[in-house]
Amino acid sequence: MDGIIIINKEQDYTSNDVVQIMKKKFGEKVGHSGTLDPLATGVLPILIGKGTLLSKYLIDHDKTYVAKLKLGIKTDTGDITGDIIKEQNVDDKCLEEDNIKEVLNELKGKQEQIPPMYSAIKINGNKLYEYARKGLTVKVEPRIITIYDIDVLEIDKKNTEIIFRVDCSKGTYIRTFCETIAEKLGTIGTMKELNRERVGIFNINNSIKIDEINKDNYLKHFITVEDFFAQNDEIILSPRSHIAYLNGVNLLTDNEDGIYRIYNKENEFVGTGIVKNGILKRDIVI
Repeated sequence: MDGIIIINKEQDYTSNDVVQIMKKKFGEKVGHSGTLDPLATGVLPILIGKGTLLSKYLIDHDKTYVAKLKLGIKTDTGDITGDIIKEQNVDDKCLEEDNIKEVLNELKGKQEQIPPMYSAIKINGNKLYEYARKGLTVKVEPRIITIYDIDVLEIDKKNTEIIFRVDCSKGTYIRTFCETIAEKLGTIGTMKELNRERVGIFNINNSIKIDEINKDNYLKHFITVEDFFAQNDEIILSPRSHIAYLNGVNLLTDNEDGIYRIYNKENEFVGTGIVKNGILKRDIVI
């Protein structure tokens, strides 16, 4: 059992909780790609067996989120789970649709973002949230992120809340982005809800909740290693070359540089290989 299952993570589960549950369900090595905070819900790719070796191909994926922004309060964590550190009245203009659309449109494109203190980024060997919990502050360098598209979905004037969908690059912190939107609107705010709808090619429509999956129904939600590389070209090895490939021997090839699906003479998928400068090196062996 080597591949990926797209889990629709529910609120209050940590990403590690999901990993541990999947280990018990399937008795396999399990990992995840793209951590979600306990507050957040949605797409969490779970890597199983040799599917864990796919993690290096998943780190640069763009993402799509739907977030609920609560205006008028600011918390120490940047989301509704934190302690409120500031409150203020929200001017009616902040919730006018034209004003919101104008602000969101201005936020499209490349920009610098400083990650929140309550994050797992490491500085000097310690995670930022470890410093934050001790009341310590450290200098965090800004990172370049890209907002590809953003749309307002709903405006709740009574509760001073805005729901929006955003397509963004890896490394984008939506908690921080919510605070930026509020600031541009002339107020303060914090993230109240977050649902991740997409990670790269993995969509929430193809996901399953953790309590619904078992050994009898997982296949329709399972992406094998072969499926993952379905758009890549293939190389069929002779019996002798197959043995050399399995032993990690580099092979001469006329194929162009790239990642290939590797098959034996019987047309059985045996793994992947990387071609560079006329040399085929094994990558993932099934």
